[in-house]
Amino acid sequence: MRRTGTLLALGAALAAAYVAWVYWGPTPVAVTPVVRGDAAEVVYATGAVEPVRWAKVVPLQRRRLIEICDCEGDTVTAGTILARQDDAEERAALAEIEARHERLEADRKRLAGLLERNAASLTAVEQAATAVLEAEARIAAAKERVDALRLRAPIDGVVLRQDFFTGEIVGPGDVVFWVGPPKPLRVVAEVNEEDMGRIVIGMRVLLRNDAFGGRVLQGVLRTITPKGDPVSKTFRVHIELPDDTPLMIGMSVEANIVSREATGVPLVPADAVVDGKVFVLRDGRAVAVPVKTGIRGTRMTELLEGPREGEAVIVPVPPGLVSGHRARIETRP
Repeated sequence: MRRTGTLLALGAALAAAYVAWVYWGPTPVAVTPVVRGDAAEVVYATGAVEPVRWAKVVPLQRRRLIEICDCEGDTVTAGTILARQDDAEERAALAEIEARHERLEADRKRLAGLLERNAASLTAVEQAATAVLEAEARIAAAKERVDALRLRAPIDGVVLRQDFFTGEIVGPGDVVFWVGPPKPLRVVAEVNEEDMGRIVIGMRVLLRNDAFGGRVLQGVLRTITPKGDPVSKTFRVHIELPDDTPLMIGMSVEANIVSREATGVPLVPADAVVDGKVFVLRDGRAVAVPVKTGIRGTRMTELLEGPREGEAVIVPVPPGLVSGHRARIETRP
């Protein structure tokens, strides 16, 4: 019995020691050194690539397409006919008015001849001339209605895109063609209104698109739309792209407008800064060190005051960690 009691007491002591180790022993932590590098504060935006100068070709009436060019990618000049809608009704009306005009013109000439022989009155001749002018005005209006069913290139450029084909019915809400010079390009992006105080024209912009992997593309902030959208709470900005950009018209991009940047400054992971301090590992203990931060990015934060370069900073900070607590390195990110 005495031996059994001794074993039980020893087991209890070991369990107590284990509990003490778990709860009061060194906390396992991950550390990373303070490094020196470049920091940038950015304003995030999303947008799409488009030509600086371009136009949509939209029909004024809802009709069926009876002719359309196969000219996507071709160079065109302003006024070039790209497509024609069904204009049979308008042409018939034009033919009727032209026939009436011919008869009215014949009557005018006949009355003018009679007037020379004093066989008709001047009033009758003037009324006939007025009727001819009215018919000519109706002909001009009918020709305008026929011409409105011809879809023309509004500007010089390239047919950037064609979305409909012969036989389809299109109306005022349908963009049949996009026309414009393919260069220069720009990004039209939306910036949240709370970030507007941080950006100015001329700032550098870093652009990303999944088609180019991790490659960072360059741009420059050129214009800011004076009026924002009160519903989406955003402002539209235009980002100028260099002529050699690999981005293509219509691509979506993530834009980071660089509002502040610094080179060769001390950096720590952003998660390491908690309540204005970081924890460093010194002589086996976690020591809280107050810091003054500068540029705070999504991954790294600039240190204006705090630990020296190369010193081990605890990140992430374990919950409940207090200054002076014993700690041991578990991993080094």
